[in-house]
Amino acid sequence: MDRSNQVICDKRSYSNKRKSHQHDFGQFLFPLQGSLEIETHDQELNLTTEYCFYLPPAYNHDFRSTVRNEFLILDIPTGFLLWDTESMYLPLDKQWNSIRYLLLEEVGNKKDSVALRDLTRYVAHKLKSSTPASIEYIHNHYKESINLDTLAAIENYHPIYYSTWFKRKTGKSPKNYITGLRVKEAKKLLLDTSWTILYISQEIGFENSSSFTRWFVKWEGMTPKKYRMIKNG
Repeated sequence: MDRSNQVICDKRSYSNKRKSHQHDFGQFLFPLQGSLEIETHDQELNLTTEYCFYLPPAYNHDFRSTVRNEFLILDIPTGFLLWDTESMYLPLDKQWNSIRYLLLEEVGNKKDSVALRDLTRYVAHKLKSSTPASIEYIHNHYKESINLDTLAAIENYHPIYYSTWFKRKTGKSPKNYITGLRVKEAKKLLLDTSWTILYISQEIGFENSSSFTRWFVKWEGMTPKKYRMIKNG
């Protein structure tokens, strides 16, 4: 069967026998019931109904399920993937849940319908624009102490692979990415508020103004007080 341009959306169940394969199309898995153990060269995860998972083309993976299960599967031809894609482990939020609902409506209808192809194009676009869960976590918690192991666990990556994956995704190490967010927020507070240096330092996660000042000088080459004075004229 030629799969080069064929969209398939159906329900599937998996056995407890471990299997290993890859395919020349992308595949999106939406759990409907139960869970699925998936292992790749750099990820180990137990896919449950709170998450969905995307496997890119030519991505070898082992899989099995030890419980009763049912999954909604969308096979995405490479013709819909106009850029390189990576595996993505995503929370099943309101948007992805709505997409799952619409795809379920297509199961049992005419194969490869116009509506299904349009939905598949939308899913492919979402894959390009979706923010990985660990990066979203950073944006919500960058003022706190963030452990690399915590970030790796969110993506179900082995920690040894996570930093490489993160740099490929953002162009920065996790540490520098977090620092960039903190510097940006510090600058914003220095210019947009009349808060004291001590209050700002505490707001972005420093115990005292001295440690904040040393850190700010390291990254900006001047003290917070001088930065505020120069920028505000």
